[in-house]
Amino acid sequence: MSELETERSDQVAHFTLNRPESLNALTPALRDRLIGLLTEASADPDVRAVVLTGTGRGFCAGADLRGGAASGARLPGDVARMLRQGAQRLIAAVLDCEKPVIAAVNGTAAGLGAHLALACDLVLAAESARFVEVFVRRGLVPDGGGAYLLPRLLGPHRAKELMFLGDALPAPDAERLGLVNRVVPDADLPKTARAWAIRLASGPTRALALTKHLVNASLESDRPTAFAAEAWAQELNMTTEDAQEGLRAFTERRGAQFRGR
Repeated sequence: MSELETERSDQVAHFTLNRPESLNALTPALRDRLIGLLTEASADPDVRAVVLTGTGRGFCAGADLRGGAASGARLPGDVARMLRQGAQRLIAAVLDCEKPVIAAVNGTAAGLGAHLALACDLVLAAESARFVEVFVRRGLVPDGGGAYLLPRLLGPHRAKELMFLGDALPAPDAERLGLVNRVVPDADLPKTARAWAIRLASGPTRALALTKHLVNASLESDRPTAFAAEAWAQELNMTTEDAQEGLRAFTERRGAQFRGR
């Protein structure tokens, strides 16, 4: 049985972490395989949305430290290089994917696993799910983009509370804070994620990609830069078939049929 199961239907790529005995902790090989799949999905015109989830009680417990990955660092700079080539590259693959990525958080999301979920464009969570900034419990600095993502999602004070204390955050509390889009009963998570993904896959794919880029980049931009990026994004989008179809559908008073082109 594969540690990373893949399925494609209705122009949606489903990626399922399948190491339930370790709460889907990421080995280097599993992490690199997921990066490769996200990169492929980003470039594949037949994929128009992505769902990322896990099996068993965990979404992802972070990096699998049992293999002694951290102990492989022997010289100054080794740890930094490992993070750049590993955890940070994974989070970048989600943020840079040109297709909408939905996290269907089925259970515990801890450490890098929490950041993997929070880097996604939309986050659905089962009622039993929880998010844990576990690094402080191990005497570690948050990595995998945590100190970049959390302040942007929560503000600095809430981010520090989670990172300094390391307490588990239940899914309903995560929803209240705005980390999660929707909390659903555990049994409803797969069908809800599939329904959202199919809806996204039927949308104007290039417009969604440009929208994702604008929103992500806006967090780093001043107003003139953001406005200029918006104008150029609209300029580019107007060359797509979907934009023309959307305008025709409006004038003809019918629903648009987007093809992702």
